[in-house]
Amino acid sequence: MAGSRSHRRVAAAVDAVCDAAARAEAVSLGDVVDAVARERQRPIELDFTTPMAPGVCGQRRAYPERDVIVLAPGLPDVDRTLAHELGHIVFRHEGAEIVAATLEVGDDLIAYMLSQRSRMRGGEQTSGDVAEWEAETFASMLLLQLRTMKGRGTPVSVLRYDEAIG
Repeated sequence: MAGSRSHRRVAAAVDAVCDAAARAEAVSLGDVVDAVARERQRPIELDFTTPMAPGVCGQRRAYPERDVIVLAPGLPDVDRTLAHELGHIVFRHEGAEIVAATLEVGDDLIAYMLSQRSRMRGGEQTSGDVAEWEAETFASMLLLQLRTMKGRGTPVSVLRYDEAIG
């Protein structure tokens, strides 16, 4: 069913990304992002310097000729946010329009707006909810696949071979 949560769909996307990473002999998550960009024949740039609105950790920005992943400075887990935003790119999520000048709001207003949003939906899943679930589940599954190589410098291709032979 279109627009619903599917672990199978996410697992297939993670497998496809790991296959692309294996072909590229990727070692780090940054290498994986580069491999996805090559597979898609569309550049993915990483931006660690653009200020973000309070409470925003990352954004995927689509431009006619490239995608940009903007990550807030000082994140406690850069890989998690990077993998999440990569998930949005892999799934080709539409995303939300952003205003160039974001208003600064307090924590109380953000909490109120979020509570109103969930109350107005009455428990129904929106396409935005599914997109966020897919991106977050993709990040979890991808990082789980990649964590065994962290610190060892093992290319994804070796890990994929190890998986194949048990």
